[in-house]
Amino acid sequence: MSDLIERLYDAVVAARGLDPAVSRTARLLRQGPSKAAKKMAEEAIEVVIDVVSDDRDAVIRESADLLYNLSVVWVSAGIRPEQVWAEMDRRERLLGMAEKIPKSAKLHRAALVAPTAPVVPAAPAGDADRRPIVTLDNALLRKHS
Repeated sequence: MSDLIERLYDAVVAARGLDPAVSRTARLLRQGPSKAAKKMAEEAIEVVIDVVSDDRDAVIRESADLLYNLSVVWVSAGIRPEQVWAEMDRRERLLGMAEKIPKSAKLHRAALVAPTAPVVPAAPAGDADRRPIVTLDNALLRKHS
């Protein structure tokens, strides 16, 4: 699987230099990370809608679109697949492969960074722990608290 995603990533990198009038990938990359992120979000929503609608074939098609757009986002953000694999390996060591790192402060943040780091008391839960809401309407992202 990772080989397939790495081939997809390499194809997106190669398309970056193509003529945007001919290549959708080149056009998307030239429009910047905000546009790439919007397209990825649209595909993720389509996957969700198709899952809820119990349309298995559409979920497969839209999932392929989502992976393509994720690769475009990675290229746009300067992220390589092996960096994501390294994060997956780190998480597997911490919690097991089928678990997601919780966003809550229940697990000490210092332990998530490095298991040998000294334990630092977690910040109290509340608005300070929440991620800011990001709007994707403009070329420049605006963060709202």
